[in-house]
Amino acid sequence: MNLKEEIIEFIERKVSESEHNDFYRRPLIGFSSAEDPLYYQLKEIVGPQHTHPKDYLENAKTVVSFFIPFSDKIVSSNRKDKVPSPEWAESYIVTNKLISDICSSLVEYLESKGINATTIKVTRNYDEKTLKADWSHRSAAYIAGLGTFGVNRMLITPMGCAGRYGSVIMSYEVEPDTRPEEEYCLYFKNGKCLVCVKACPVQALEADDFDRFKCEARLKENSELLTDYGKCTVCGKCVVSCPRAIIKSK
Repeated sequence: MNLKEEIIEFIERKVSESEHNDFYRRPLIGFSSAEDPLYYQLKEIVGPQHTHPKDYLENAKTVVSFFIPFSDKIVSSNRKDKVPSPEWAESYIVTNKLISDICSSLVEYLESKGINATTIKVTRNYDEKTLKADWSHRSAAYIAGLGTFGVNRMLITPMGCAGRYGSVIMSYEVEPDTRPEEEYCLYFKNGKCLVCVKACPVQALEADDFDRFKCEARLKENSELLTDYGKCTVCGKCVVSCPRAIIKSK
């Protein structure tokens, strides 16, 4: 088994053995080169605040990206009304903890093999004034070939767009994955969807625009309603309404 296979097995095992494994389906794992030209372009695509893998690890060679897709029961629970479901809120909290555990454990595993590695905060790693992050886990996952972006600004993968992402940067070079040729967003594919735009409770989404301040205000409102779960700034209506929220494995 080579290192790439070991990392895939490591992440899959961590998810399957997690306390709330019924929240998830099988994770997707992708690999990108730290020298991929897109990492240098993210300052233009995402914003000037966006960092490069080598800003976190000077001798970075590979970025490991993974997506943990939610199960049917978690996604369907959040389709019922405009307020996030308790199940959706709980899944946000426990999945953030799971991703943090996977990343820190993977870093330890790699370092035990003499490989330098580091990880990046799972969430809330953005400027409070601009609401723009210095690292986009979804953008890294896109570069690693895990999917294509939809109108809802989520990355739509072969398993759907309902789930959470993590990133680990390492000094060991493995073969990067190729990006898909298929377009997963139905609107970008044939111009006939925009269900996510209609589902947004605060009209923060448009086909070609996103008001992050309206979205953030809604997340804060929801967090005040979901105090049983700690810092739980969630909504997810644009995600669960998407016809590609869950894509079944073939």
